[in-house]
Amino acid sequence: MAIRDIFYNGKNYRISYEIINKDKPVDILFLHGWGSNKEIMKQAFGAHMKGFRHIYVDLPGFGKSSNDFVLCSEDYKNIINNFIGEIKLKKDIILGHSFGGKIATLLEPSLLVLLSSAGIVVEKPLGVKMKIALFKFLKSLGLGGMYRFFASKDAENLSQNMYETFKRVVDEDFRDIFKSYKGEALIFWGKDDTATPLSSGKEIHGLIKNSQFYEFEGDHFFFLNHAEEISKIILEFPLKKVTQEIECI
Repeated sequence: MAIRDIFYNGKNYRISYEIINKDKPVDILFLHGWGSNKEIMKQAFGAHMKGFRHIYVDLPGFGKSSNDFVLCSEDYKNIINNFIGEIKLKKDIILGHSFGGKIATLLEPSLLVLLSSAGIVVEKPLGVKMKIALFKFLKSLGLGGMYRFFASKDAENLSQNMYETFKRVVDEDFRDIFKSYKGEALIFWGKDDTATPLSSGKEIHGLIKNSQFYEFEGDHFFFLNHAEEISKIILEFPLKKVTQEIECI
């Protein structure tokens, strides 16, 4: 594991990352989902795609990467873009799970790989809407510190700035961003995903012109049980800008 200081918008972010297969010519950057970290991505894919140089990174505010500020997805994109420049990575392949899928899309790699990506905003249940309305009322009374009592599972145990960040990013609608992405994409989804439903994956597939869509058994973390199959599909994809010197899985 390594730490790199990344400066963005006059602020410093300490970014934790790990690189394996360091001598390989093809770069694949892994971006985890909300509330997760680089270790879960390495657990899934570290033993596969050995012909690629793997870069696992903790997004700011997660794992061992720091963040003391309120951010949006565009900020995350800019921070990671600066990180890419600092350690001289190529945007050959960027793989993003859930929230990481949004950041991966914004980074515009040669090949975008999405695993149950966030970005399609679905209507909230009535109970959730009432909970949000009550919290806003309490916040207007100066009781915003009670946010932990109203936070969803994804927002439990967050610092105040990360909770405010969560509220920003969870409602970002990426339909236009997916539609404007001009590269090629592989989209993988769990059939029983309730965090980002299968219908969202199919919609993203329809929005990204040059995309292929694959369904697997499992929930939001389906890729933990299907990393080998996913890796094989990635390896077999005819990358236009990437070397052919790729080893077998």
